[in-house]
Amino acid sequence: MTNEFLRLTETSKSFAGVHALRQVDLTLERGRIHCLVGENGSGKSTLIKIIAGVYQRDTGSIAINGKEFERLHPIAAIREGVQVIYQDFSLFPNLTVAENIALNEELAEGRRLVNWRHVRSVAAEALAQIEVNIPLEVTVGEVSVANKQLIAIAKALRQRAQLIIMDEPTTALTEREIRALFSVIRKLQEREGIAFLFVSHKLDEVLEISEKIIVIRNGKIVSVGDRSEYDRGRLVYEMTGHSVTEKIYEFEPDLSQPPLLKVEQLNAGPLLKDINFELRAGEIVGVTGLLGSGRTELALALYGMRPVESGRIYIAQQPVVIRSNRDAIAHGIGYLPEDRLTEGLFLEQSIARNVVVRTINSLRGALGLTDPGKINGQVNQWVEGLRIKTSNPALPVKTLSGGNQQRVVLAKWLASKPKIMIMNGPTVGVDIGSKEELHNLMKDLAREGMGLLVISDDIPELLQTCNRILLMRSGRIVEEIKAKETNEDALSTKLIEG
Repeated sequence: MTNEFLRLTETSKSFAGVHALRQVDLTLERGRIHCLVGENGSGKSTLIKIIAGVYQRDTGSIAINGKEFERLHPIAAIREGVQVIYQDFSLFPNLTVAENIALNEELAEGRRLVNWRHVRSVAAEALAQIEVNIPLEVTVGEVSVANKQLIAIAKALRQRAQLIIMDEPTTALTEREIRALFSVIRKLQEREGIAFLFVSHKLDEVLEISEKIIVIRNGKIVSVGDRSEYDRGRLVYEMTGHSVTEKIYEFEPDLSQPPLLKVEQLNAGPLLKDINFELRAGEIVGVTGLLGSGRTELALALYGMRPVESGRIYIAQQPVVIRSNRDAIAHGIGYLPEDRLTEGLFLEQSIARNVVVRTINSLRGALGLTDPGKINGQVNQWVEGLRIKTSNPALPVKTLSGGNQQRVVLAKWLASKPKIMIMNGPTVGVDIGSKEELHNLMKDLAREGMGLLVISDDIPELLQTCNRILLMRSGRIVEEIKAKETNEDALSTKLIEG
């Protein structure tokens, strides 16, 4: 039997005249870990959905297990062993772990009454297959993102998966959780012979987990080869069409000048304890730690979204009280949230409206009415200044790629001229080319005198952009590290040891 599981030949797909895929030839082999990489908008999602039968191709052919499909529908793909774990996991948060794993099987068998003992048995067997222990009776909404990922894998195994496609599976995982996920993937490959298509923009992870790499750019497969043929530089070049060379942000603060932000003995909620640090104008200070270390809680406390129980906050040497985000904004603090889709943008509204939402009151004319000329001037200033790629700012912001959406959130804040910018996961879900541009923008803002506090567990990002890094553990800052005095391995080890 041939080792080929799935083959696409000369496959193309367009939407409203825009080519999403162009003459794609792709082979996925049984029992092998493939990685698909490409920038946002390169065609990765369209390719996944064609393999899963969600989209119908315009031209070309598709064969699974040697069987040609004139039209591939989702149920046919599932029956052939194709399982896709999307970023939202497609789980029911109000159902238990056992129900999420086993109920598809119950329905497929046409039972009129649910056999709950059988449901628990099936779920326990599926979790045992991947050697993880998750309580069966808790609802999925209560478990961590890492455990949701594992539940989705267990569910796929009960559907007799032969190919598991994982779309950006590590976006919200910590280093320790990523290691655990990779261990599960390798075990299933070795013991069950399951093939994987791992879709990610995190190049270090791609180089670690992959056996075969597929690079897509502008809807075309531009490079395919064994892992041994690639390093980070080649991956970046193949994805973008040019080399990306980021310079480290080197900054030595003038200690004779007062700090822009000073936090003393801050206690907030059940987690944050005795937080002390300073941020100076022109600095980019990183904050990192494992999930539950308090890094996001610190950002939210400084932005007035978590109540501060005790301690002192000074901005430009003046004591301030921050009880709400309105207070934070009044004191010149901006906040770029990690989840830009639910916390940072009005997705159905236009790009223009999202840009001016914070400054609309300053864009009024003599009679108190909004001045279209002022609005258009500000919108054009930031669309051009931040290189937001759009044909028309009147389009809904949801039409933009992840990197451009992040630029819109930044534009909204920069228009209000904050002194301090708290950035929580500034490049989560952003491709390598957009990430470089956002990093350069962050450095430019710092050079202009802004103070940036960057919350991230992306170690290369912290080392590229920050002059100092604060390591958090159990709600406390346990160590301050100068970026130029450490490296990726050393910082990763400190992070994981927590």
